[in-house]
Amino acid sequence: MKKTLIRMSLLAGLIVMGCGEKKEEKEAEGFKIERASSPAATQTAAPQTTDVKASERVDLTSKGVGPVTSVSLGSEVNMELAAEGEVVYNQMCLACHRIGKKFIGPAPNGILERRTPEWVMNMILAPEQMVKDDPLAKELLIEFNGSPMANQSLTEEQARAVLEYFRTLK
Repeated sequence: MKKTLIRMSLLAGLIVMGCGEKKEEKEAEGFKIERASSPAATQTAAPQTTDVKASERVDLTSKGVGPVTSVSLGSEVNMELAAEGEVVYNQMCLACHRIGKKFIGPAPNGILERRTPEWVMNMILAPEQMVKDDPLAKELLIEFNGSPMANQSLTEEQARAVLEYFRTLK
């Protein structure tokens, strides 16, 4: 019994240590350490052309990479569709995305002021392809500590409903 307790404590300690955040830069009393990125990180890194974080950068031209090439948004929010999207969001997205704050992934509010509807839907429907082929998605992966967005296998209709829900978030 005592050995099992010790083993469980040791395992819990190792898990906690493994979840710590890696700091790439440390400054203390004029002392600075900079580490080179690992080769794997540099392969996925997109060239940064600005000091603005990828999650805050506005790009209303890119449609991303994926199945969606065109989305038409009505002038008014379809509240019925938005309600469906809220249900899907709460079931499938809330584990990583929080409204109004950075979490495991970026906050969804205001996303349509920074990205095209096509880009958002392609990120929802084909996150692996986006991270592989879209420069902005690559930068977001790096900004969010290499945590890739999970493919939730949503249908285009569900993704469109989530997009409509995002229109209600300010």
